[in-house]
Amino acid sequence: MFSLEDLDKSIRRVPDFPKPGILFYDITSILVNPDAFKFCLDKMVGIYKDAKLDAIAAIESRGFIFAAPLAEKLGIPLLLIRKKGKLPGETYSCAYSLEYGTAEIEAHKADIKKGANYLLVDDLIATGGTFKAGSEVIKQGGGNVIECFGIIGLPDLKFRESLAPLKVTTLIDYHGA
Repeated sequence: MFSLEDLDKSIRRVPDFPKPGILFYDITSILVNPDAFKFCLDKMVGIYKDAKLDAIAAIESRGFIFAAPLAEKLGIPLLLIRKKGKLPGETYSCAYSLEYGTAEIEAHKADIKKGANYLLVDDLIATGGTFKAGSEVIKQGGGNVIECFGIIGLPDLKFRESLAPLKVTTLIDYHGA
């Protein structure tokens, strides 16, 4: 049976990417391993099958990979949060800082449902900046982010403190990153 230890072994580490001093945890190595990918999805379904969620919100681009099958398995809508300039309609947007730069994300105004409860999903949580921005975009449309989820967490970068009081769940954490 596949385990968290197996998941850990499945995650490729790339030093000095995207710039010197950053240790990049590459989830593409999970995707080429069907057992690792299934393990992640099964864990996510187990965690959220009884949650009071109205929709999943996924952050571009690797968050899409995990959020789409979760939304399908839970039978709820999927909201895509994209990088600035990728959506054709009217959008809500929010700029934010990353551990290695800045960015801006947005979502279609028409896709965010007022009063809906969202699970915000991405592949990795580092500083929490992307999740804070995603949460702000959803808030602009009247939605509520009730929890943040990432396959990988880097708790030494203090994402939990940054995202408080939101609940944050990760499958695997790496310290000293």
